[in-house]
Amino acid sequence: MSETALPKDEVTLSKTPAATPGPERPGNRASGLAVLALLLGIAGVGVAGWGVWQLRMLQAGHLQQRSQVQDIAEQTLALARSDQQLNARLAQFPPADQIEDSRRLVAQLQGDQQRLSQRLETVLGASRKDWRLAEAEHLLRLASLRLSALQDINSARALVQGADDILREQDDPGAFAAREQLARSLAALHSVQQPDRTGLFLQLAALREQAEQLNALAPEYQDKGESLLGLTSGPHEDSYWSRWWDQISHYVRIDFNADKDIRPVLAGQSLQQVRLALSLALEQAQWAALNGEAEVYKKAVAQARSVLDANFNKDNPQSKALADGLASLADKPVSVVTPDLAQSLSAVQAYLERRHAASQPAQTQRGTSP
Repeated sequence: MSETALPKDEVTLSKTPAATPGPERPGNRASGLAVLALLLGIAGVGVAGWGVWQLRMLQAGHLQQRSQVQDIAEQTLALARSDQQLNARLAQFPPADQIEDSRRLVAQLQGDQQRLSQRLETVLGASRKDWRLAEAEHLLRLASLRLSALQDINSARALVQGADDILREQDDPGAFAAREQLARSLAALHSVQQPDRTGLFLQLAALREQAEQLNALAPEYQDKGESLLGLTSGPHEDSYWSRWWDQISHYVRIDFNADKDIRPVLAGQSLQQVRLALSLALEQAQWAALNGEAEVYKKAVAQARSVLDANFNKDNPQSKALADGLASLADKPVSVVTPDLAQSLSAVQAYLERRHAASQPAQTQRGTSP
């Protein structure tokens, strides 16, 4: 019986006139049984459909459970492998009692290290300042040595400034007297100008190179073979007078500027000796400039000027330039009067002694305390 038959039956039943009260007829009973059968058929179809749906749901759930079971099996295998790896690693570890002993030893070592660090910090806290103060004293000694040996004003100024910075770091009112004396020494060092010894040495070296290229007083006479005022010129060039003048012209020289002093012309070995004497005087001036010997420097420069004036022409451009250079370098300072740092060194040493004497009672009390 199909679903489309149901409306027709319902329409037929609706068109059937209402039964009048009275005894039931056989036709009515048959139609009621048909309706009941129809309803039972519909219910059976629904139950069958629901059963099919439940079966499909059970199959889907069964498949899902099977996949879950497979996943669980794979996870179980992975956990088993991890368990084996962990067991292998645990087998490599020492026993629990040995680990506990190691932990206890590490804790004891950390405690000992902490106590040692505290003791070391206590010791260094007091000695670090003493080391810095000893460094300040050493800087002052080094500055005094630089001044006395090399007259190095710039280095001594930097060393004294470093010692003053160390005293300033201490922040101790007891260092006032020492810092006051250091301030005086710094003021004295700032008032002194450092001579340029390296510059003097290089300038003298340049003058030595010029001295090696100096020429003699006057140029050497060179005979060009020309007759004087045409006295020997004539029709016969090989005449007696011509030959005589050619011979005598090598020994006679006429100078029309005879108002100046005539000196012998330097040539050959004499010229080399004069150049060597001038070079040695300039080299001695270089040595004096580097070593701060003012007297030796002045004497060497004066000796070089005397050799130049005595043997070379002042009108010669080379000798004139060399003389001007020596004159400009003659008054250059090569040494200075360095200030004395003995009072500053004594003041710092006195401060160190007072500080050491003040720290002795404190150390004695710490040594006698239980």
